[in-house]
Amino acid sequence: MITLKGESVYLRALEPNDLEFVYAMENDQSIWEVSNTQTPYSRFLVRQYLENAHQDIYEAKQLRLAICQDEDFPAVGLIDLFEFDPKNNRAGVGIVIQSKENRKQNIGSEALELLIKYSFHNLNLHQLYANINVGNVASIALFTKFGFKEIGIKKDWILANNQYQDEAIFQLINKQI
Repeated sequence: MITLKGESVYLRALEPNDLEFVYAMENDQSIWEVSNTQTPYSRFLVRQYLENAHQDIYEAKQLRLAICQDEDFPAVGLIDLFEFDPKNNRAGVGIVIQSKENRKQNIGSEALELLIKYSFHNLNLHQLYANINVGNVASIALFTKFGFKEIGIKKDWILANNQYQDEAIFQLINKQI
């Protein structure tokens, strides 16, 4: 198992024993808006997903990693590369920290930094992008901290609470390639 370690956070591949954590994350309606989820997932579907998590990013076009604080503790969040496009060397990035208590403890920052380094150095990506609701101040601050630049606004893109909201697209170009 490959792990990506920082000072207080490490990223690891999903394991079968992550079933209950992923099930809880996918069914937490409070984060559906940021995860683009609209329906609940059964344990059966999550189990099938975990059974296929062995596919590499080139096959699955996505990489989902568990965010952990210690090897002896369970995951506290998930971070994804999605819409992986090896021809154009780019991928989308998504991150969710499950518990509100863990959201302002630098966990997301360290996890995103690890994923950026992995993406640029190991996958040789040229760019990463993130789609963020313009009202999600915390996510905007997180991504801009690492140099992501807002490159456009998708007007009335997200329907939440019977109101359309704008979504910004942020991009980070790897200048070292």
